[in-house]
Amino acid sequence: MKGVKNKDYWNKGQRLNKGMHNFRKLQIWLEARLLAKEIHLLLKKFPESERFGMISQLRRCSISVPSNIAEGTSRSSTKAFYHFLEIALGSCFEMETQIILSQDFGYITEAEYADIVEKIIIQQKRITKFMGTLG
Repeated sequence: MKGVKNKDYWNKGQRLNKGMHNFRKLQIWLEARLLAKEIHLLLKKFPESERFGMISQLRRCSISVPSNIAEGTSRSSTKAFYHFLEIALGSCFEMETQIILSQDFGYITEAEYADIVEKIIIQQKRITKFMGTLG
C-alpha cells in the first residue's frame, strides 16, 4: 500500500486505534461482500423492465451492508459504530423483503429464493450478535 511503510499495517489485528476496528478483518464485512456479489449475479436474471426498479433497489441495499459496516469502523465511538451497524442491519431486512418480492413476481426460482434468504438471515443474525459485543 503506497504511503504505508509497514506492509503488515492492515494485518496487525482487528482494532486500529482505541475504539476503531479494521473492517477488513471483520467477518461480517467479508460475508456482506460475498452476499452483495451473489445478489448482483442473481440480478442478471431479472427482466430489463426492472432495471430502474427492483434491480436498482437490490443493488443499493446489498452494497449498503458492507459499506455501512466499513464506514462505521472509521468512527471513534462505539455508539457511532453501532449506529452504522443498525443501518447495515436495516439494509439486510430491506434486501430480504426485495428478495421475497422477487420470488413473488417470478423473477427467481424457489430454490434461488431459499438459498439467498438463508444467507441473508444468517447475515442479519451475525450483525445482531456482533452489535451485542459492542455493549
